[in-house]
Amino acid sequence: MTLAAPLAVERIDTGDTAWLLAATALVLLMTPGLALFYGGMVRTKSVLNMLMMSFVSIALVTVVWLAAGYSLAFGDDIGGGIIGGLEHAGMSGLGPDSVHGTVPTLLFATFQLTFAIITAALVSGAIADRAKFGAWLLFVPVWALLVYVPVAHWVWGPGGWILERLGALDFAGGLPVEIVSGASGLALCLVLGPRLGFKKDAMRPHNLPMVMLGAGLLWFGWFGFNAGSALGANGLAAAAFLNTLAAGCTGLLGWLFVEQKRDGHPTTLGSASGAVAGLVAITPSCGSISLLGALVVGLAAGTVCSYAVGWKFRLNYDDSLDVVGVHLVGGVIGTLLIGVFAVESMTDGPEGLLYGGGLAQLGKQLVAVLAVGTYAFLVTYGIGKLIDKTVGLRASEDQEYTGLDLTVHAETAYDHGVLGHGAPVTASVLPSAQKVKPQA
Repeated sequence: MTLAAPLAVERIDTGDTAWLLAATALVLLMTPGLALFYGGMVRTKSVLNMLMMSFVSIALVTVVWLAAGYSLAFGDDIGGGIIGGLEHAGMSGLGPDSVHGTVPTLLFATFQLTFAIITAALVSGAIADRAKFGAWLLFVPVWALLVYVPVAHWVWGPGGWILERLGALDFAGGLPVEIVSGASGLALCLVLGPRLGFKKDAMRPHNLPMVMLGAGLLWFGWFGFNAGSALGANGLAAAAFLNTLAAGCTGLLGWLFVEQKRDGHPTTLGSASGAVAGLVAITPSCGSISLLGALVVGLAAGTVCSYAVGWKFRLNYDDSLDVVGVHLVGGVIGTLLIGVFAVESMTDGPEGLLYGGGLAQLGKQLVAVLAVGTYAFLVTYGIGKLIDKTVGLRASEDQEYTGLDLTVHAETAYDHGVLGHGAPVTASVLPSAQKVKPQA
C-alpha cells in the first residue's frame, strides 16, 4: 500500500471519505486510551502527570504538524528521498476541493496527524515518574520535526527512500510509529537514568481496571489505525481489519501462555500487554500478509515481548512502562515478518520467503528496521542531551519522591493516596523539603 502517491483518478468518493473520517476519529481516541493505559500502570503519585503527557501531546503535535510537519512529511521530495518541501506549510494550497486519491487532502493530512500524535505520546511511557513536564513540552515539538517527520517521509512520502528506492513495506506504521517510539524511548530513558528505587522498590501498576480500559480503547482505535490506512472502504481495509483483530487475540494468548508457564499465573496486565504487543506487530504487516500470517505474527509478538520486557532489569535501563519491550521489539517482529509472510494477493507484487519470494524482501525489511531504529535513537538521544544540559530533563529528587502530580500539577488523582484522608491537597501543603512517602 502506498500512502504517498494519490490514485490516478482524483475525485472524492463519499464512501471512502466517510470511512476515513471515522478512522481518523478512532486513531485520535487511541491517545486518550493510551493515557489511561499508562496512567493505570504508574503509581498513585504520578497518575495525572502521565495522563497530561499524553493529552498535551495532542496539542503540541497538532500545532507543529499544521505549521510544517505535514508539508515536510508529505510534500514533494527535495532531499534525495530524505525530506519533503514546505509548499504546504501552514496547510497552504490545501482547500476543501484538494484531493488525495479518493479523499479530501485535508482529511488525509488529519488522519496522518493522529499517527504523529500517538507516536509522541508513546515515548512518554519510557520516562514515566521522573521527567520534567516543562522539558516534555519542549521535547515533543522538536522531536516531532526532527525524528517523526523525516521517517514518515522516508516510509510514506512521495520520493521517500524506504518506500520508492529500498522497496520495504510498511502498511500502517511499524517503522515511523512503533520502532521510532521504541528507539526514542530507549534513548530518553538512558539520558534520564533509572527511577529512584529501580530494581529495589515495588513499582506495580496502581489501577489494573484502568489499564484494561485503556487497552480496550487502544484495541478499538487500532481498527482505524490499520484498516483506515487502506484510505478507502474496500476489501483491503476489510482484510487489514480482520488481521488486526486476529493478531491482537493471538498476542494476548501468547503472553498469557508464557506467564502461566513461567510464573504460574496469567494476569490482567499480561492480557492487556499481550494484546497490545500483537497489535503493534500487525501494524506494519496487516496489509501485506494473509490471515494465517497475522495469527503467527501476533503469537510471535505476544510470546517474545513477554520476555523482552524483562531485559531492562538485566541490561539496567529503566524503561518505565515497557515501550522498548513492547513497541520496539513488537515493531521489529512485525516489520521483519513481512519478509516471511507477504503474499502477492495483498501486496500486488512482493512476496515473502514462505511464498516463493526468497530472501530479497526480508533483506529490505531488515535494512529499513536498522536505518529507522538507529536514526530515531541517535537523534532522540541528542535532543534529550541538549535539553538536559540546558533546561534540565529530569525532575528533582524531591519532586520524584513526593510525586509529580502534587509537586508539578498541584493536584492528586486520589486524595487518600497522599495524606490518608479526603481533605483537598495543594502544593503549598507540602514544602519541597518535606518528603511524604505516598502509597506505591
